[in-house]
Parts: sequence; C-alpha cells; structure tokens
Amino acid sequence: MTGRPPAIVSVDLDNLWAYLKTHGDPGWRDHPSFLPAAVPRLLDVLGGQHLRATVFVVGADAVREDGAKAVNEIAAAGHEVANHSFGHEPWLHRYSRDRLDEELSRTEDAIVAAGAPVPSGFRGPGYSVTRELVELLVERGYRYDASTWPTWIGPLARAYHNRGTSAAAAEATDTAEEGRDELFGGFSRVFAPVHPYRWRTDTGARLVELPVTTMPLLRTPIHGSYLVQLNAVSPRLARGYFRTALRLCLGLGVTPSLLLHPTDVLEGTEAPGMEFFPGMGARSGKAALVSWALRTLCEQFDVVGTGEYVRRSPVRRERPVARLDARR
Repeated sequence: MTGRPPAIVSVDLDNLWAYLKTHGDPGWRDHPSFLPAAVPRLLDVLGGQHLRATVFVVGADAVREDGAKAVNEIAAAGHEVANHSFGHEPWLHRYSRDRLDEELSRTEDAIVAAGAPVPSGFRGPGYSVTRELVELLVERGYRYDASTWPTWIGPLARAYHNRGTSAAAAEATDTAEEGRDELFGGFSRVFAPVHPYRWRTDTGARLVELPVTTMPLLRTPIHGSYLVQLNAVSPRLARGYFRTALRLCLGLGVTPSLLLHPTDVLEGTEAPGMEFFPGMGARSGKAALVSWALRTLCEQFDVVGTGEYVRRSPVRRERPVARLDARR
C-alpha cells in the first residue's frame, strides 16, 4: 500500500476477428488474429510500469493455440485473467438466461484449460449487462462485474462504429440489425454511477460493479482508444485531456478505471480491415502514448487490477439490480 488513492487498469483482449464480426465483415469467419503481435507488446507496456492488471479474455480465443498461449503468458506475468464472454457479441444483452450461462461456462473452462485460475470477474462485450447476467454471475461465484460505461456518447460511438457496415454484410456475419442498433447503450447511460458500487439482487446477494471511468462531470471517454485518437489530432491535446481527467478524479474522489485494448499498441498494418476503428489510422508511437498514460496514472494513484481492487477496497454504495430492467 502506498497511501495514494487506488486506480484500476484492465485490458479487453478483443481479437481482430471479433472487431470484423461486429463491423459486419465476412472475413471474420477465418478468425484472423493479431494476438501474437499484441500480447507481448501489452505485457511490455504493463511490465514497464511494474503493473499487475486484469486482462478480460474471450473464450473463443482461449480455445485456440495462439489464444491459449496468450492466456498462459498473461497469467505467468502475474496478471489476473477474467471472463469477456465466449463469442464476443456486443448484443449479449439480448441472450436468454441459458445462453448467458453457456457463455460464462465455456469461457471459464477455456481459461482454466489454458493455465489460468477460474475467473472471478466479468466484462460484457460492448458494455452489455442485464439483470439476468448479474444474477448468473452471483450464482456462479463471481466477485465483480466491470461492464458499465457511464457516458452519453454511446449513440455517437455506435454511429461511428456502424458507418460503412451494410445490412447485407451484417446479415452475412449473423449480426442482427436490431442488435447493432443497440451497441454501447443509449443516452440514459449518462446517469449511471461513475463510482464502484454493488448490485443488490432480490435474494439479498451483492456483486461489485466497477464502471469503466469516463471524464468526471463531462462523462466523455478517457480510455486508451480515445487517447490514441486525440493524439492523432494533437499529442498536446491528448495529454492535457488525460491530465485533466485525473485531476477531476482526484478532486471528486472517483476511482479511475482505465481500459486498454490491443489496438492501443498496434499499428494499422498489423490489423488489416480495421481502418474504421478509432486510432487505427493514427501515427506510430501508440505504445509510447499508453506507457506515458500509465506512468502518469502511477504517479498519482496506487494502480491495481480489477480483482485486486475488489479484494482491497470496501465498496459501500449499492443499487438494486431491478434498475437493469430498463436496461438500454
């Protein structure tokens, strides 16, 4: 313990095929992967700051050779491995209870088979979370969820993401049009808490929720992909924006939860077909920007992974899980 306030760093290990699938590119069926390039770079960036983060892993990758190797390397480096669903479909909120249970179970099995402990945390792809999901996580012994993104910008992010995605392409990839129209939630997310809290179920059980932090007051994104995109416009702007976010977190007592993705350290040539994604047309030096952000975070906060934060920190705020009935 350092005496500094806590902060959280996590990585969503989304793979190339998952991005292409969500975007409606039929090439996803070949399951192209950038994990062999991304994982060593991510581990170097985290290791450079002596951090132990949480990596949310997709089950469909963990059952493959390169994904299992990645899980093993991540666990061996001391990072927590958590559940990011099996099929990485951002319309997870439309799944039946049985299908949700299968998503959790298959990913748990894949993570354990790859050499990591049974996961105790979950993050839904596309920030998907429902009452049924929370109840299943409690039943399966999870300690926390990290699927909420308290921002008003979801519809704008959805429009940016879906531009150029034709209905024909979406149909070819089994992407329901109505599912794509619900990606990242609605404007109501602006009212969601920015502080960690506990979901309280009808049975009295409680599950910690760790929101992905957005800029306090403004509720605009601060995670890696947005910093990379700002950096492409102006490195000075990106750094000033991030410093402002951290000052607001300190001043308002908000625990920063910084989210990274493999695309934050990859160049466009290493992720073919992802020109639509923020920052993939950016200049080189993305890994250096992420390293700077992590170093800046560590200067002001005691930085841990999601699971370690839950172990260390009492979370007293509560919300009834019934609030999720009006979930989108």
